[in-house]
Amino acid sequence: MRKIENFYLEDPHLKEIMEQYLDGDFFTWADHELTLFGELCAGEIDERAVHTDREGQPRLIKYNRYGEEISEIWVNEGYRKTVEQTYNKGIVGYIHKAIPELGRKGNYVYSYAQGYLLSQTEPGFYCPVTLSMATALLLERYASEEVKERFLPHVLSTGEIELYEGATFLTERQGGSDVGANDTKAVHNGGSYQLWGEKYFASNSGMCGVTMVLARIEGSGNGTKGLSLFAVPWRNEDGSLNGIHIRRLKDKLGVRAVPSAEVEFKGAEAYLVGAPDKGIYYMMEALNLSRICNAVASIGIMRRAYLEARNYAFHREAFGQPLAHFPMIKESLTRLAAKQEVETSAVFHLVQLFDRVSSEHIPTSEKDAVLNRLLIAILKKESAEQAIHFSHEAIEMHGGNGYIEDFILPRLLRDAQVLTVWEGTANILGLEVLRLMNKHQAHEYFLDQMKEELDVLPIELSELTAPVREGIVKLEQLLTRLIKADEDKQTYHAKRIADLMAKIFESVIALKDAHTLGGERKHKIAEVFIEQTWKQTEWLDEEMKSVRYFDEIVGMNVRI
Repeated sequence: MRKIENFYLEDPHLKEIMEQYLDGDFFTWADHELTLFGELCAGEIDERAVHTDREGQPRLIKYNRYGEEISEIWVNEGYRKTVEQTYNKGIVGYIHKAIPELGRKGNYVYSYAQGYLLSQTEPGFYCPVTLSMATALLLERYASEEVKERFLPHVLSTGEIELYEGATFLTERQGGSDVGANDTKAVHNGGSYQLWGEKYFASNSGMCGVTMVLARIEGSGNGTKGLSLFAVPWRNEDGSLNGIHIRRLKDKLGVRAVPSAEVEFKGAEAYLVGAPDKGIYYMMEALNLSRICNAVASIGIMRRAYLEARNYAFHREAFGQPLAHFPMIKESLTRLAAKQEVETSAVFHLVQLFDRVSSEHIPTSEKDAVLNRLLIAILKKESAEQAIHFSHEAIEMHGGNGYIEDFILPRLLRDAQVLTVWEGTANILGLEVLRLMNKHQAHEYFLDQMKEELDVLPIELSELTAPVREGIVKLEQLLTRLIKADEDKQTYHAKRIADLMAKIFESVIALKDAHTLGGERKHKIAEVFIEQTWKQTEWLDEEMKSVRYFDEIVGMNVRI
């Protein structure tokens, strides 16, 4: 069976997306760099990921040989090499500082393309990258010049100075998703503060140089509005622990590459970031960034699961024929290919919108800002659920082999499961959709945008747009009944609203790809996607498009 040698070259659709969203010089440079990184991810990073998951997982070294507490995290040398190679490629740094070869900053589109390739081999490692991205955003936007100067160059390091990975610590035992219940205290101490309390699910513990922490200054109010944001160095300048103690590492189902811990603060020196009454708002900005990272990790897992299933189907023989010969297999692979490609386009459409909304130099409207938050919620939910589905489908394609840890599929499934939990479960995301509807009329912006997008499509796509327009009518009917309903009725239907919005949005993206990217293959992908999204179950499928279109959609770039 052919080994995948380069995730970027294996994915012509990603290159089309980059060419669509990056200008000439930037695309030329990015195309070259992503080719190199795609080979690195499919090669040595992939090999090291297997070792980290199976034998080289992070370990807590609580005490040194003299019995002194050191709370250090041991990681294997391969993991450290992956850290060096990935950050030196600018996955965090080039969002905020100039790319030497271009003389200007990169953007989130390029960074998330790197994250997409990385997540096809090591979605667990993409978690620390995500946390470092969030830390960089918070420091750059809200920290004082003194705090920014101390920490930000290290967080943005691409090899020229010592790297500080970042972290964001929110969750406490008594609160979980209810962040307003947090009670970690911040006590004023001259020009800084001291933190006292605990964080119950602190990822990248011990590996980060600086972590962003929500804590409650003495005398501030209750709830989320009483929380302030602090930058907390993990160690003092002399190398000793900064009043931070790791109680234990979490024994997680998946993403074993990233150390997640229970952490105690006992007088940790901390520096206030921004206004003291805005901490939760700052952290919610970082959370939205992390939710996009979550969606990127999801489409990365989807892509790898699809590739493994596809290559196995061409390699494995049953009853004298390769699996890919059989109609049932063709249907499964065609549908997976169409869904993954459309989902990837949808996520990167969101990323370029996030780039614009995040930029200080590009004017954006309230509509853009609200749609950005809405799309983050619905795509994070949809992509995370699909990552699990794709992993399951790939395992089933492999049969018994898919259940064996010698193959990557069990790890993909374990890693995918956390993506439905990290940065907000489906229930939390459903509530976010409701908040955006009730407070910002997000549903009106969404419906207007979707109708506008459909109206400019050419007449030859009209047959495919019809089911989507019917879906919009269904959404309007649902919203008419619910928008003035009581809270219980709204929350009960919140996830249904999010699901329907995701179907409409991704269908519009599929149709836009068929129009703007063009070609018979894109049109057939749109056909398959629209059919599997909107067509009611028919026990007898006379057309069998998933089988008839198999060669164009799946077999086009297969070189077994």
